[in-house]
Amino acid sequence: MDTTAKKNDFYTELAGKLDTLREQGLYKTERVLSSRQGAEVRCDDGRTLINLCANNYLGLSGDESMVRAADYATEQYGYGLSSVRFICGTQTVHKQLEQALSSFLGMEDCILYAAAFDANGGVFEPLFDENDAIISDALNHASIIDGIRLCKAARFRYEHNDMADLERQLQAAAGKRHKIIVTDGVFSMDGTIAQLDRICDLADKHGALVMIDECHASGFMGATGRGTHEHHGVMGRIDIITGTLGKALGGAMGGFTAARKEVIQTLRQKSRPYLFSNSLAPAIAGASLAVLERLSASTELRDRLHGNTAYFRKEIAGMGFIIKPGTHPVVPVMLFDAPLAQRFAARLYELGVLVTGFFYPVVPMGQARVRVQLSAAHTRAQLDAALDAFRQAGKELGLIPA
Repeated sequence: MDTTAKKNDFYTELAGKLDTLREQGLYKTERVLSSRQGAEVRCDDGRTLINLCANNYLGLSGDESMVRAADYATEQYGYGLSSVRFICGTQTVHKQLEQALSSFLGMEDCILYAAAFDANGGVFEPLFDENDAIISDALNHASIIDGIRLCKAARFRYEHNDMADLERQLQAAAGKRHKIIVTDGVFSMDGTIAQLDRICDLADKHGALVMIDECHASGFMGATGRGTHEHHGVMGRIDIITGTLGKALGGAMGGFTAARKEVIQTLRQKSRPYLFSNSLAPAIAGASLAVLERLSASTELRDRLHGNTAYFRKEIAGMGFIIKPGTHPVVPVMLFDAPLAQRFAARLYELGVLVTGFFYPVVPMGQARVRVQLSAAHTRAQLDAALDAFRQAGKELGLIPA
């Protein structure tokens, strides 16, 4: 076989796999927006829809104040740095944001990354080796899983949110030098809030560290929005926090790790995504700094978000839809079948509501759903219109009683 034929075989094989995904109803498409992110968005077909599928928890992604803050930072610091941090890519705005984040989270120090995926991808390998153990929740985010794979530490996995199994895994890792329990603070597909109070108690009992990923918590969980550790009253008992600037804290991109100074200094020296990636854009750093100032001054956005969440959860459950229980603004509406989830999302689009169907491999096989995400920016009128659309589509597809 000549080389051209071999190349063609490669592309033919890929095309066949893509066709199989389409046939199975597992092929993902992207919805293109022609407007800012917000409670309502305009799609590229010209339609304006109520948006229930963004991580825009505090409604800041398209907020005019964010645009002004980004413009100000760009005017002062320029468009970008064309460099990594340790060469010539650190500006005062980066150091100010790191200090503000560590103070907001109740930690000693902080390091910025270009993305939250990089924060989790770069945290384990510099800190742990084959003498150590990482004990990870079975449903942790893909970035945590990939970061652990890059590390030589022994791996132990406990059943999701199962404290008895966590203790069994801690016992199994008893012979290791250092142990660290790793969990999402909030699990993004289910809205489950990790039992950090019990996790910290087990960590103390077995001499383990605790790390949480706060991507779906920072800015609005807890009485003042500090996160899941504030929600559970364990601020000061968490060793490492990773998180994002790309959800509640402005919605652009960028990630961070906050911990004691010894941890952060080690990451600055050895964390590969930090050492080999361009610095976070000044506009993002400056705007994120403005977000933290706003959140430290008032809980208004947090309070509005939780009010919207409680209202929507009550109303959607009352219609007869199966939802994952909880109090988080992630509200999984369970449909179980992947093609049905896609049909339901498509019908809601026709009715003026933007949601996304989730199915394997994003969620386990047989656990397909549409994931509703509430925002502080949603008005009650928008939520009522969305609920009317859910009711109509649900009846048409036989999901709830006619």
